[in-house]
Amino acid sequence: MTESFSTRLNDAMALRELKQIDFVHAAEKFNIKLGKSHMSQYVSGKTVPRADIAHFLAAYLRVNEDWLMGKDVPMEEHAAILPDFAGEQPDHVDDASEQPTEGRTMRTFTKSHKLDNVLYDVRGPVADEAARMEAAGTHILKLNIGNPAPFGFRTPDEVVYDMSQQLPDTEGYSPSKGLFSARKAIMQYAQLKNIPNVSIDDIYTGNGVSELINLSLSALLDNGDEVLVPSPDYPLWTACVNLAGGTAVHYVCDEDSEWYPDIDDMRSKITSNTKAIVIINPNNPTGALYPKEVLQQIVDLAREHQLMIFSDEIYDRLVMDGLEHISIASLAPDLFCVTFSGLSKSHMIAGWRVGWMVLSGNKRLAKDYIEGLNMLANMRMCSNVPAQSVVQTALGGHQSVKDYLVPGGRIYDQRELVYNMLNDIPGITAVKPKAAFYIFPKIDVKKFNIHSDEQFALDLLHDKHILISHGGAFNWQEPDHFRVVYLPRISMLKETIGEIGDFFSTYWQA
Repeated sequence: MTESFSTRLNDAMALRELKQIDFVHAAEKFNIKLGKSHMSQYVSGKTVPRADIAHFLAAYLRVNEDWLMGKDVPMEEHAAILPDFAGEQPDHVDDASEQPTEGRTMRTFTKSHKLDNVLYDVRGPVADEAARMEAAGTHILKLNIGNPAPFGFRTPDEVVYDMSQQLPDTEGYSPSKGLFSARKAIMQYAQLKNIPNVSIDDIYTGNGVSELINLSLSALLDNGDEVLVPSPDYPLWTACVNLAGGTAVHYVCDEDSEWYPDIDDMRSKITSNTKAIVIINPNNPTGALYPKEVLQQIVDLAREHQLMIFSDEIYDRLVMDGLEHISIASLAPDLFCVTFSGLSKSHMIAGWRVGWMVLSGNKRLAKDYIEGLNMLANMRMCSNVPAQSVVQTALGGHQSVKDYLVPGGRIYDQRELVYNMLNDIPGITAVKPKAAFYIFPKIDVKKFNIHSDEQFALDLLHDKHILISHGGAFNWQEPDHFRVVYLPRISMLKETIGEIGDFFSTYWQA
């Protein structure tokens, strides 16, 4: 059916002189979620649409829905329709009977074309389908996002108490960069990480690191600028580069080398338009931790080509096996670096939305850029003040998360279980993560005939009611990986990975 559907879709598109983007824009008018990536999958024959999407495609093409899906029926007989669809046909379709005869056509409002190349499939079509199934009463185990609270990880009591005591004093705006106490604690934390040339004025608090990534790239990029971003990546980086008008150029991280960045590939991607390098260390989605020698090679490359370094270090306090996280900024006192971190993961307060970025190194190189950062920081007034109020307490004293990261601790033991059980599944291999709480296993696509990782994720969801993120959601180009969040307790993980193994024992993608 897949081949027949894609062939007929392409034939009908050629007949109606329609492009993929035409469908995306038309779908917006009917509040139908249809992205460029979905259309690309349909056109290439990698997957077939859900029933509601198939109906929309047929209606927009003015063809019989059953014909479009591969059945032996006339193409245009009993063509699919949507309410008031005739008024939404493309301008070039010349059918007088379908044009309004009186009055004005109501203006419709579509999303900005700046979003055409922006994707965030960690919460995308597969997650949407999971939400639909939940609404229908199906229980879904969500292993798609790193959200500690639903799995019993609680905020340290001291942090909760500190918030309760300070809450009455946090009702007003803070300075745009954040509370003095929070920034002072972050500055001292940066000193402990050996990040050079950091003053309190070089620190910005944010509503999570996500907000600050967007802010920092918006302040930097002009149309046509390029930023090197890892593949796989945390997809917000690619999305924010594209949204800011730049181009995300993906360098490969090498699975055969513990998922470390491929320096030669990184070097080959640098052009005269390249402005910055992004690293994610510890890495999401792979759980890799970069050693000093790899970080030094990246610094040398940035120095040679005069590039800015953005370092996402949100998992820097979630390191296992007695290893140490090294901030790349500590190796680059002569370069301009922006380092991101926060409390969402290390203190299990993802919903509080508290993160920060630290400017370091040779700030004379970025005087104008810093003015842009300040402008954008001022425009949003400030970040969440109650959340800022706990930063000092959270960064001081005993770090309770350390108890999770040693043998006998939840995160450590759950990692061991998931790593071993996944590698025991025929056709699945995985590199052991050294940090964070994700693993990024590889699928033998030939063994399972997998040509679409999104379809695999949907099939797993439908069959086992387990929600994972497919590799393509992290800008990985091959349909051969998926990410598992190993936050559930041992008993639940054992059952879940067993279900995944059972799924693969009979799976053959259509």
